[in-house]
Amino acid sequence: MASPASQGGRTRQPSLAQLRAFAAVAEHLHFREAAAEIGMSQPALSGAVSALEEALGVQLLERTTRKVLLSPAGERVAARTRTVLEAVGDLMEEAEAARAPFTGVLRLGVIPTVAPYLLPAVLRLVHDTYPDLDLQVHEEQTASLLDGLAHGRLDLLLLAVPLGVPQVTELPLFDEDFVLVAPKDHWLGGRGDIPRQALQELDLLLLDEGHCLRDQALDICREAGRDENTPVTTSAAGLSTLVQLVAGGLGVTLLPRTALRVETGRNDQLTTGYFADPAPSRRIALAMRTGAARQEEFEQFAAALREALRGLPVRMVKG
Repeated sequence: MASPASQGGRTRQPSLAQLRAFAAVAEHLHFREAAAEIGMSQPALSGAVSALEEALGVQLLERTTRKVLLSPAGERVAARTRTVLEAVGDLMEEAEAARAPFTGVLRLGVIPTVAPYLLPAVLRLVHDTYPDLDLQVHEEQTASLLDGLAHGRLDLLLLAVPLGVPQVTELPLFDEDFVLVAPKDHWLGGRGDIPRQALQELDLLLLDEGHCLRDQALDICREAGRDENTPVTTSAAGLSTLVQLVAGGLGVTLLPRTALRVETGRNDQLTTGYFADPAPSRRIALAMRTGAARQEEFEQFAAALREALRGLPVRMVKG
């Protein structure tokens, strides 16, 4: 029998059709029944098995006039053939899932100042509209999320923009104003026309380094004319702690509108005030790798998420 290694210097590889033919014969030990199972004529089936034996360089079957038996080599190859065909089946299922939108895994990265306030709507949307989508949520700061997106650890981000990062496409969702949160009886509490200049001398509490919300608040303060040498107390790793510090009289802070109800609704030691137009604000968007294979799917997801978020006190942005 010919060597499996070469003919004209080339290795001969078995085909999937040959492997399927042999697997059927190995299961039934009968050419007619095997041929009927895979929809092949008996001569074609026999030819496929013979071609596989030639490609592998081993005899797989012992043929007699009345029965078919597996050779010792055939028994070993049959087990491996089943494994190969199962793997090919898994591959085809995976490709089918990839062709079908909103199936498979979606690894979503979210910043901490968005996650508690928008995730309920995101989860409801996925549960009700995309039940075959395996959503996996990762809460991290912006720099870590962008690194995960660039290296393929994450598929889609939900965060504040603009990012100004090459090869990242932003899908804007909405703009939301910042609200001043102060201790009860603060002189700015209840006002709806606070000038930005009021931020110049206030005792301001902000999040720790690394949070984009801290950077946005500092930008607002600079625009308001606050002296960069005016101290800013940084005392909190999360908005909930920050609000508790405000309630304790340590200063004031800025909260995005989507966080306001959750963070202040249970504390009667707080008051809020709204800035005069144009109020300081931030934009929230989805972000994906530019040219991502699932770009059309992500754009549809962004459109559906805008609709799901319409009850929030924000200004929707057209995609």
